Amino acid sequence: VQLQASGGGLVQPGGSLELSCAVSGSIFSYNSVAWYRRPPGKQRELVASITTRGGNTNYADSVKGRFTISRDDAKNTVYLQLSSLNPEDTAVYICSAQGLLGREFWGQGTLVTVSS
Repeated sequence: VQLQASGGGLVQPGGSLELSCAVSGSIFSYNSVAWYRRPPGKQRELVASITTRGGNTNYADSVKGRFTISRDDAKNTVYLQLSSLNPEDTAVYICSAQGLLGREFWGQGTLVTVSS
């Protein structure tokens, strides 16, 4: 299983960015795909998740209304649209997928830096 995260970079406060998480095989091989982040010096936290059947989404309170998670089944890819970014959003963003039997798989992460 491979999860390839991409799209990170340097963005100014108030800016936007789109992250991508490409999963190996069919996206329907997983129950859900999620984005986590690990801010500098802090613990990892769940940002958003989406189920592969039904498309139910879940967001951390800190990103509700600013971030949007979506998926493209044909590309086996999950996206995280980040907007109204602020310095507190600076973190390594990591995608994770839960297999059908409950096992968690992790990608390598992509760095998002919000700074002027």
